[in-house]
Amino acid sequence: MTFYPFPAHTYCTPADFFVIQTLNTIGCYRRWSYLEVRYLVLNTTNSVLEVKMIGENAGDGLRLRRAQSVTRAEEIQAEEKKARRSQPDKPCHRPQDSLFSWTSGFDNFTGFVNWAFLLLSMGGFRLLLENFIKYGIRVDPIQWFYVFTGMDSGSSDHPTLILLLYILVPITLCLITEKGLAVEIIPVSLGMISHVVNLLVLVLIPMVSIHVRDGFGLIGASMVSFLYSVIFLKLWSYVQVNSWCRNKQRGVNNNTLRRQSLSFSSLPKKSDNDGESEHMEVQLVQYPDNLNLKDLFYFIAAPTLCYELNFPRTQRIRKRFLLKRILEVIIGSQLMLVIIQQYIIPSVKNSLIPFSNMDVTKATERLLKLAIPNHLLWLCMFYITFHSFLNLVGELMHFADRKFYSDWWNANNIDSFWRSWNLPVHRWAVRHLYIPLVGMGYPKTVGGLTVFFVSAFFHEYLVSVPLKTFKIWAFMGMMAQVPLSHISKFMEIKCGPRWGNVVVWASLIIGQPLCIMIYYHDYVITHYGKALMEDYSHV
Repeated sequence: MTFYPFPAHTYCTPADFFVIQTLNTIGCYRRWSYLEVRYLVLNTTNSVLEVKMIGENAGDGLRLRRAQSVTRAEEIQAEEKKARRSQPDKPCHRPQDSLFSWTSGFDNFTGFVNWAFLLLSMGGFRLLLENFIKYGIRVDPIQWFYVFTGMDSGSSDHPTLILLLYILVPITLCLITEKGLAVEIIPVSLGMISHVVNLLVLVLIPMVSIHVRDGFGLIGASMVSFLYSVIFLKLWSYVQVNSWCRNKQRGVNNNTLRRQSLSFSSLPKKSDNDGESEHMEVQLVQYPDNLNLKDLFYFIAAPTLCYELNFPRTQRIRKRFLLKRILEVIIGSQLMLVIIQQYIIPSVKNSLIPFSNMDVTKATERLLKLAIPNHLLWLCMFYITFHSFLNLVGELMHFADRKFYSDWWNANNIDSFWRSWNLPVHRWAVRHLYIPLVGMGYPKTVGGLTVFFVSAFFHEYLVSVPLKTFKIWAFMGMMAQVPLSHISKFMEIKCGPRWGNVVVWASLIIGQPLCIMIYYHDYVITHYGKALMEDYSHV
């Protein structure tokens, strides 16, 4: 008879648990109170357990010698097993669980992993053959040359090249304004107004130029929009960090600072005889000595969005490492172009009519068909951009901080994914948006929503401006990450981290092709009209 003398909420020490097992072993059939067990005195030997109980009759001691030690119990089981094997019926059974039972302790499913990869490879190869049979080989490098050079737009004055060169103007204006603020020629209020106007114009120029001026190809417009967005974020950081240094130099205690940039004034003072200190004095840059074209253009070219007076540097360029990254960028870029031309373009065009007619069944089939090549393209883009290209630039610039991404593939919720997959943007958002807002007294929720709002704006900016189709689908998709974050956290808590990771992957695999189908439909309707929809709905 098994019994538990303690209440369910009572903490049971190892000694108490040993007492319970002992009482069960010796076959006591009365229910023991909590105080009785707590006052048990255990005297154990190698093979005999003596239990003395102090109960209601404290003067009457109870001495029991019936329990066996653990070692003795194992010996008995071994003897029984040996005796069973000696029987003439040749027994072949023993107590054991099925492998799929949780209690079996079996966890080696490597064969199933190999089976899954083989099945996935066979399915992918079947889709490859189906695509070749249906469309043939659609890869055309000459067509990509026309697209990248803008010759497909029929323009001869190359407006994309003009905007790419114009980017030097806001960069130079920013540096001139900072120099004026450093020597106090420009008042602080006027300097801040100048920076705000400069940054706003920087964002508005691609929107107005691409929308009004003809001659921008899709690739050229995308390059201009992306470059102007990056320069906007870099100049924001440049202005804010110099403001921090200027306030520190003037003795202004800014409570919203996350941390000061490394400068000579922030270093601990050492004696003049310290050779190491003298070496550091020579190497570190002090504000306002950083306000020069060389320093600013190094920051513009460096693979980071956050400005510092003294970036970590490497001593040399590793030629073998650099050659590997160059080959990865070249080969990976060609692979991405093949995926786009051979798989994504036919799937997107074939989804136009079912999506426009709201045929749920066919639209869902097209969505799932588009999801596989689109997801492969996204994974290639991630590797080429965040590993190959940024490491290539970092090696050329002697930039030592190479952590451009974290293990986002293991993210158990949406928040963890956005904090780990794009670290340059994440660092910028935390350093220049979230922490300053929280330092100003705003709640953390407001800071987080502001970060998502700015991110949603730039996602929409990078899609709508090149397409000349000003919608809000990308913006709404980014803002939808806020409730989706709560859903993924709920799944992580209630169903385990694995299901939270499943939600993250599902949002990546399904969300992106859905946005592509929506924007292609709106692009055709906006620029060609419903009358010509049939012409753009098949390959």
